[in-house]
Amino acid sequence: MLAAIVAVIIVCAFGVVTEAEHLAHRLGDPYGTLVLTLSIVLIEVILISAVMLGPGDHATIARDSVMAATMIVLTLVIGLALLIGGMRHQNLRVNRTGISSYLSLLVVLVTVAFAFPAVIGENGAYTPGQAVPILILTILLYGFFLYRQTGAQNTDFQEVTPVQASTDTNEPQPGIPAVLREHRKEVLARVALLLATVIPIVLLSHHMAALLDDGLNRLGAPVALSGILIAMIVFLPEAITTIRAAWTGETQRVTNLAHGALVSCVGLTLPVVLAIGLLTDQTVILAESPANLVLLGVSLLLSLTTFSAHRVTALHGAAHVFVFVLYGISVFA
Repeated sequence: MLAAIVAVIIVCAFGVVTEAEHLAHRLGDPYGTLVLTLSIVLIEVILISAVMLGPGDHATIARDSVMAATMIVLTLVIGLALLIGGMRHQNLRVNRTGISSYLSLLVVLVTVAFAFPAVIGENGAYTPGQAVPILILTILLYGFFLYRQTGAQNTDFQEVTPVQASTDTNEPQPGIPAVLREHRKEVLARVALLLATVIPIVLLSHHMAALLDDGLNRLGAPVALSGILIAMIVFLPEAITTIRAAWTGETQRVTNLAHGALVSCVGLTLPVVLAIGLLTDQTVILAESPANLVLLGVSLLLSLTTFSAHRVTALHGAAHVFVFVLYGISVFA
């Protein structure tokens, strides 16, 4: 039963990504990839919320899921994308201002999510008096990021080199108002289909959470494995999309998809789980273990050194994948 539900959720997730990709192609960057990343993050927020609101004690599910998503994106997805893209293309360059914006937000958001509660919280969780300002500040920071990304700084998230694999990407993209005027029916239809494919995920997420709990308990698996499985289910379609972008040499699209999804994941999941905790009087443990904090620090530092280079290479990708293997070892240690 669990396998069947997970299969349906994965199929629906691919459906969501398909519609989001069509919208991304129509709207252009950074608006298109923003639609795609927000669609993926919406699925993760739904699944985490379903687990938290379901039976049993799930004080660490949000921490485990977001931690797993962070490591999967920063190390495995980025690593494979750079490995594949770097071996196929010799001149992979990113917009340094755009990637710097992503990583600046990630340093702050990851610190607030995983390190700060260990310092000022109680037993690894924010107190209600701490959770409210953290929730508000996170929403404000993420909202300001979206405002700048889709406004004055939108060119910071566009490709810096032409893509040879596509014939239509060299054409200038019209503005959003012009696209909506010309393709209003198509955009509305695809948005409706995207929302329709999210509905089965919402309906099945509660059942998946209960069955996943039972299955992991029977196997005696690590508690963190539940969050890792949720992150893997959610980010599988986007991981494939990101690697496909690397294959065609769209390096900025790789970082828009990967880092943009991660900023949205932490920036949206953290306020939601804190709000659920406050409304249901649940303890939401966010503080990570020393080992995972070290891995997070290494992953962020590695990302900074990788994308500060004049061009990124397959060797950078190999280093990222190596760190993901270390994370896998730590889970079962």
